[in-house]
Amino acid sequence: MAKQLISIGIPCFNEELNVQSAYDSLKTETTKIKKYNFEYIFVDNGSLDKTRNKIMDLAKKDKQVRGIFLSRNFGPEATPQAALDYAKGDAFILFEGDLQDPPELIPKFIKKWEEGYQEVLGSWTRVKGNIVGTFMRKIFYEVFSKISNTDMQMNAGSYGLIDKKVIDALKQLPEKYRFYRGLRSWVGFKTTYLSYERQERMRGKTSYHFLDYIKHAERGLFGFSYLVLDVILYGGLMVIFTSFVGILWYLFSVFGNGNRVNTSIPIMLAVVFFAGVQLLAIGIIGKYIHIVMEEAKGRPVYIVDKVINA
Repeated sequence: MAKQLISIGIPCFNEELNVQSAYDSLKTETTKIKKYNFEYIFVDNGSLDKTRNKIMDLAKKDKQVRGIFLSRNFGPEATPQAALDYAKGDAFILFEGDLQDPPELIPKFIKKWEEGYQEVLGSWTRVKGNIVGTFMRKIFYEVFSKISNTDMQMNAGSYGLIDKKVIDALKQLPEKYRFYRGLRSWVGFKTTYLSYERQERMRGKTSYHFLDYIKHAERGLFGFSYLVLDVILYGGLMVIFTSFVGILWYLFSVFGNGNRVNTSIPIMLAVVFFAGVQLLAIGIIGKYIHIVMEEAKGRPVYIVDKVINA
């Protein structure tokens, strides 16, 4: 009986200092597991350094290494999707190329998978050396879990193992505005979590900055929650009601108590207040329209320039 295959996807962007180390650490762990075959799918997201060359060198030496080179940088969600699309395994593990996630968890992921779990996900307790980042992620997950129409485990990152059924389900989803962690939770299936401490980046500089985290959070918010639209609707009703009460009070103070009429101040405040409310509402609605437009264009999530060891 042929051994089952486990695919490991390694997203990379400007990781020339980590490609070899990521490969070595994965090989160290997977060679201990004799009952499965492994393939290593390195996806280069338009790197500007020598990441591409490093991956090509690995692919020449090891036929289990597959190199997927995108034509340019398509954003952080493109690389996991490309690795998933090219995976041939009975299970798939997403392992970030920056080596912040411990490869030692892979045997534990596989053991839980053998027990019948179809999603075995890593849930980090904290991120070493990044107090601000840990705090921001915690706030995001707490807010997301409360406003989303999809349940997602606190601090469950992209690192984890998913079964073939989950892979096929994710591939069936046609949307282009993707949020991998949210989609992975949305498809369901039997899930368990393994806690771990995320390590500090040892080599190179992160390409992910504060604005990138904001944009990534937007994908989760606008892709999996309609709460903000409800806030606009009911908030608008409250503003209208409050304004109506304020108008009645002002009329009473003028005609009932004989106060002097001074229209400039209430008019100015009303104009500024309602202008701000309208801009906020239009901006939020515009975000949803933006998503609809991206889906309507029908463009692919990424374009592949070259594949090695296909």
